[in-house]
Order: sequence, then structure tokens, then C-alpha cells
Amino acid sequence: MSSVEIGGLFLAFLLVLLVVRIPIAIAMLLTGVGGYVAISGWSPLLSYLKTVAYARYTVYDLSVIPLFLLMGQFASRGDLATGLFRAAAAMIGHWRGGLAMSAVGSCAAFGAVCGSSIATAATMGQVALPELKKYNYSGPLAVGSLAAGGTLGILIPPSVVLVIYAILAQENISALFMAAFIPGVLAAIGYMIAIAIYVRMNPDAGPAQPKLTWRERLAAQRGVWPVFLIFLLVLGGIYAGWFTPTEAAAIGTVGTGLFAVVLGGMRWAQFKEVLFGTAVTTGMIFMILLGADVMNAFLAVSQLPVALAEAINNAGVGPFVVLAGILILYLILGCVMDTMSMILLTIPIFFPLIMGLDFYGLDQTEKAIWFGILALMVVEIGMITPPVGMNVYVISSMARDVPLRDAFRGVVPFLISDVVRVVVLVLFPSITLCLVRWLT
Repeated sequence: MSSVEIGGLFLAFLLVLLVVRIPIAIAMLLTGVGGYVAISGWSPLLSYLKTVAYARYTVYDLSVIPLFLLMGQFASRGDLATGLFRAAAAMIGHWRGGLAMSAVGSCAAFGAVCGSSIATAATMGQVALPELKKYNYSGPLAVGSLAAGGTLGILIPPSVVLVIYAILAQENISALFMAAFIPGVLAAIGYMIAIAIYVRMNPDAGPAQPKLTWRERLAAQRGVWPVFLIFLLVLGGIYAGWFTPTEAAAIGTVGTGLFAVVLGGMRWAQFKEVLFGTAVTTGMIFMILLGADVMNAFLAVSQLPVALAEAINNAGVGPFVVLAGILILYLILGCVMDTMSMILLTIPIFFPLIMGLDFYGLDQTEKAIWFGILALMVVEIGMITPPVGMNVYVISSMARDVPLRDAFRGVVPFLISDVVRVVVLVLFPSITLCLVRWLT
């Protein structure tokens, strides 16, 4: 049996492990070890294993992950979401569907200090869902807008998944943050348009709240300044060249922690919970990274990605057909897998394929950044698609009066918006790359 055939066989074995619910890190470790031994034997594997953990965990860029995770934990405890939602609702809550739009806008702003889809959805759900119920918003619209808005937590930089992608693709973290900003804003605008169309077709689904005076609206904007200040410190500092991403993450974490104490009333017991939650999540991510490294080594030995690229080139398949196939596969995988797992599992296979194809004459760096943003957006769609749709389950657990079937029905307009946005960004990569080209 050739090394390529062994590679394909062990990839099938990996899928079987995932189907029987083996944790992704363990599944990748078992696949990588088994495949490596089958091709090269035990001695080369042991020689590789004695250095792989040290080589992976001494990468300086990895230090940004626990910092951004801790910043997200502090943001969730700091009562920042309440101020954001009240500020947005004061400005546009009197529109039909305005409160749902406010929830989406608040999720986008909260994502600038959180970086997690589930955390954004859970935090904003606690704040916005009671208000949406109070003003008789339909269950599907309320759940759908909050679940979809939660995905903005990872699209709007900073994003832990983008950091992981940057490390895997050996690209600049700051450049990927720049590239994600405009697509993230477009996602928020697209969701608001979807809400506007939805309430026009179903007028009773999103009734307007009473209109506030301008004095009341301006007074409500006081809740925005903590997030705006952190956003300027973190992303503004990175783009202006004042800080590295790691330094910016440290500054943002300290600032968000202070707001969690002052505004959210966080005390020692909650602080210990935040540290523990960050440690657990960081350990999980780092274990997955180790498993991904071992599996990547196995794939390199098997030559499977090279053989796959050659097969596609020899078949004469156009680059956009390949890209469309990859994005559709991401949509399918998103129905059963989480974002982090999909990125770590697929990038070692798909990234070399994309780098070997020509798209609009983009150079290697621009192509890597463009594909990274597309991959991030498509895997995030999986957060609101059945049967997994973690964001939908999170919001549904808070809105127990809304059947799960109605909850998933409520995300359909947002899924349509997602598909339209992905198509636009595929056709016009300059939208993604314009900030990168302008600021670098």
C-alpha cells in the first residue's frame, strides 16, 4: 500500500473517531501517530515526538491566545453588554425590528472585546432577550437575531480563531485582523437588512418601542465608551504600530479587567472563576494544536496533500470550482463540528491546495489572508446551522418558550445573508484586502 493510500485510510479513521465522539485532540493524535508509524516506523516517530511539544508551545504568538480568552471572560463579567445594548436600542429601537437590530449591533461591538461566538451570544442573550420579549418580538426573530449576532464575536477582530489560522498559515496576525474588520461590519449590516426585510414581511414579528428624545438617546451612549476605549487601545494600537498583538492583548486584558471590577462588580471569587475558565479553554486549544501538529507531520510524510493538489491540477478543474467545493464542505462540516476543530483539521489539507491555484493574480500573502477570512466566515455559519448550531442552542436554553424548530427557522434569513456575503467576498477580494493594502 502506498503512502498516499495509507494517508487516505487514516483520514477515514479520523472521521470514524469523530463520529463516535472522541475528542478532536485525541482523534488527531491517534490518527497522526498511527499513520506516521504505518509509513515510517516507530523510530522516526519517537524522534519527532521528543521535540514537537517544545517546538509548538515556545511559539511567541501563542501567548496572545490566553490573553484574548481572558479579555473575553472579563468582558462577559464587566456588564459591558448592557451598556452597548441600551445605547443601540436608544438610537434605533423605535424602528420596526429596531431592538433586534440593536442586538446585532451590540453583538458586533461586544465582539471587539470578546472574540468568542458562544460567549457573545450567551452574554448578549442575557441582556437583550428580556427586552425583546417585553416588546412582544416573535420567538424565531428574537432567537435568530441573537444567535446570528453571536457569530460576529469571532468575525469582528480580535479573534482567537484568526490567531490560530495565522499560526497555521504562518501569516501576520495584525494583517488578518485588518482583513476581518470590513467583512465583519458587512456581516452586521447584512443581518440588520435581513431583520428589516423579515419585519416588513411579518409586521407583528418586530414591533417598535416608544421613541426617545435626543437627550435620552445621548445619555444612553455613555455605556459605549468602555468598549470604544478598549477597541481603540487594542486594534488602534496594533494598526498604528504602537503594540504587537500580544502587547495589545495584554493591555486590553488589563483594561477589561478593571471595567469588570468597576462596572461589573467582579470580586475575588468571580476572578478565580475567570482564571479557571481561561486556563481550561487554553489547555483545550493547546492540546488540539499539539494533535494538529502530529497529524500534519503524518500528512507531510504521506504526501497526501501534494497528491491531492496534483490530481486537481491534472483534472483541469478551475480554481473557483475548487474553492466552491471547499467552502461547501465547510458548510457541511459546520453542521456537526465546532469552529476551532474545523480550522485545525482542514487547513493543513486545504491551504496547500489554495496556495497552488491562481485567484485574480493575488500574491501568496494576499491569497492566504483572503482564504483565511472566507474560511472563518463559512465555518462560523455552522454555529447557527442544524443539527449542532451551538449559538442557537445557547439562546434556546434561555428562551425555553421557543421550540427548537422555530429557533432554527428564525436563523434562515441570516443564513441567506451569510451566503450572499460570502459570494460577494469571493467575487470581490479587494473588499477583504483593501485595509491590508492601505495600512501596510
